[in-house]
Amino acid sequence: MIGNRITHRTADGVRIPGTWRHAFIHNGGCYFLTDLFIYADGLIDCWGLVTVEEFEEKLRTGWVATSLPEGAAASAHDLAAWKFSEPRNWLTPDLLVAEVRDTIDQLNGRPDSTGRCLATVDAFLVDRTEENRTAVGTAFLAIPVSRRRYALGDMDRKDGPLRVLVAGPGGQTYLPTDPPVTQEAYDSALAYFEERAHWRAEQLTRVPADGPATPHAPAVQLYHSYPNKPVADPGRLGLRNDYPAPITVGEVSYPSVAHAYWALSVAQSEVRAAVATADTSAAARKLAVGASRREGWEDVRAAVMTSLLRAKYDQHPELAEILLATDDATVVYDDMHSAFWGDNAGRGRNWTGRLLELVRSELYARRAGISGL
Repeated sequence: MIGNRITHRTADGVRIPGTWRHAFIHNGGCYFLTDLFIYADGLIDCWGLVTVEEFEEKLRTGWVATSLPEGAAASAHDLAAWKFSEPRNWLTPDLLVAEVRDTIDQLNGRPDSTGRCLATVDAFLVDRTEENRTAVGTAFLAIPVSRRRYALGDMDRKDGPLRVLVAGPGGQTYLPTDPPVTQEAYDSALAYFEERAHWRAEQLTRVPADGPATPHAPAVQLYHSYPNKPVADPGRLGLRNDYPAPITVGEVSYPSVAHAYWALSVAQSEVRAAVATADTSAAARKLAVGASRREGWEDVRAAVMTSLLRAKYDQHPELAEILLATDDATVVYDDMHSAFWGDNAGRGRNWTGRLLELVRSELYARRAGISGL
């Protein structure tokens, strides 16, 4: 159910992840096509937050509708209105509740009904008793019928091997259109699960050819600060753009990356000179903010910052070592003035952090002797 439909709500300052699906709510004689929000803390928003038990009551009373009467009025808020003609709906209250419970498990990283079923298959493969096969059958039938075909993640065979394993030789699957299970079909299903177990074991140890998708080093947070003078051992403070590490760009020397960035951003040359020689980065920014930006600055600012960061770490090898010491960590850069450059508690775009990671990768490439890029 989750797919890419990710949302959240905030409760007591805590971000609670969630997802949503479409549903009909029956209110005032009309059936409204709307979104049903499900959250990790077990609350469901069906025009008001309710618990799972209260949600079951909403289904029982028809507030959340799984039955759509012929000729009933329907509406999609401000988009369309119509009446049902030969309506067909595959949902039942029990099925929808089961899907919601699965979704809550998924949002919490717990095994849902599918995960619990596949765990019983693993147990059966280790000890192939009838008792364990029966447990597979019980767990399989506990998967909402709407989700069973996706249980194996195999779009060619769907849940066929599971149906056959559960039914056993001479048995009948839950689908009346399936023929009785032959010994050959049962042996084929067993071979399928044995091969699948082998493949999954290999996947757990396989390293992507291009390297891991996520960093192994913990994230590095570069908090907003106002460093006004260099220190002998700046640590990660030296990675801040406003840290006083002079850089030369062309024929101009700037006290810091921040000075250079703001000076290059202004349209008037006389203001640019004043920004470049301001006592502090905060003063440089204040002067620049009061001036006009260069035309199209927002289109080139990321390229300008990339060049300035390259200059900083080329001209200050000791700071380059500090950047390299962050390994492959995600760099989270705070900037109280900009949601473009800063992460700002997840509300910003963190472009400074991204560019620091880019420059770090270039430093690693240089150290490894990888050139020609």
